[in-house]
Amino acid sequence: MFPFSRKSAPILGIDISETAVKLLELSQRGSNYQVESYAVEPIAPNSVTEKTINDIDQVGETIASVVEKSGTKTKNAAVCVAGSSVITKVINMPSGLSDDDMEVQIQIEADQHIPFPLDQVSIDFEVVEEPEEDSENVKVLLAAARSEIVDNCVASLDLGGLKAKVVDIEAFTIENSIEWISKKFPSGVSKDVIAVADIGSRSTTFSVLEDLKVVYSRDEAFGGVQLTEEIQRRYGMSFEEAAIAKKAGSLPEDYEPEVLEPFKENLISEISRALQFFYSSSETTDIDILVIAGGCASISNLAGLIESKLEIKTIIANPFSEMTISPKVNKKILANDAPSLMIACGLAMRGGV
Repeated sequence: MFPFSRKSAPILGIDISETAVKLLELSQRGSNYQVESYAVEPIAPNSVTEKTINDIDQVGETIASVVEKSGTKTKNAAVCVAGSSVITKVINMPSGLSDDDMEVQIQIEADQHIPFPLDQVSIDFEVVEEPEEDSENVKVLLAAARSEIVDNCVASLDLGGLKAKVVDIEAFTIENSIEWISKKFPSGVSKDVIAVADIGSRSTTFSVLEDLKVVYSRDEAFGGVQLTEEIQRRYGMSFEEAAIAKKAGSLPEDYEPEVLEPFKENLISEISRALQFFYSSSETTDIDILVIAGGCASISNLAGLIESKLEIKTIIANPFSEMTISPKVNKKILANDAPSLMIACGLAMRGGV
């Protein structure tokens, strides 16, 4: 259920994370997009862990709430599963096969490449490279995920009153968003090798794109929750109080030098470590630009500090900088949340008119 390049009517991008469900709806206006609706709804703790849905009922209830909050009338939706739960493989197949013959051949190939019984996985494929003149083969991208993981996403949307039209792969949603964001890169910055650090609540997903295709992805066990927990410990707050105070900026004067600055240094160290892992596994030795996303990306001067420390041009992800915004959407709130909406945006781009 991974329709790689198919487009349909407008679709809701539904990003389900450990802390919230984010909804984004886009419409296409020529070569541009307009944000039609948008909302975020916190999710009950432990409903989702490590990007896997544990409590379908709770997630479904949260989806229903975020749909109501957004005011959207659209019912078709796209969600994604994390790369860690997906197997992808590029395989060679004879050119000239009909769709039916290719599907039969894919089942045979999948049996060799997927370490699970085929009746327990959802599979899709796409021809990603047509044959050269002297070749009889095409390159086909095979993607598979455990059916249980896909089914939980579909069931959660159904309980929330939505219909799953696309179950995507997280890496492909990043490609969608980064391709759009890259059109607005600073003058003179190459798009050849782009790194993305998506800083989530409990983990940071570090990806590298070459020619706008993800070639490397790694999760680091570091995220915004570490900052919240340190606020909680230092100031004797509950976790919920610490999260609210962090977002509201209502913390004591020593917060920035004693808590925030060490967190930023630790985060930069994690990104640096992820870069070294990439360099050690690749022939690529230079990153042209680093895009930081997620809730922590907007921390004051974080992008500038990363750029200074790691000597890599660094920008904050904002997919909406050149989009038009519907009058129904609060522009200020959308702008504040923009870095954390990269996945939702990539999913919403699966729709079209």
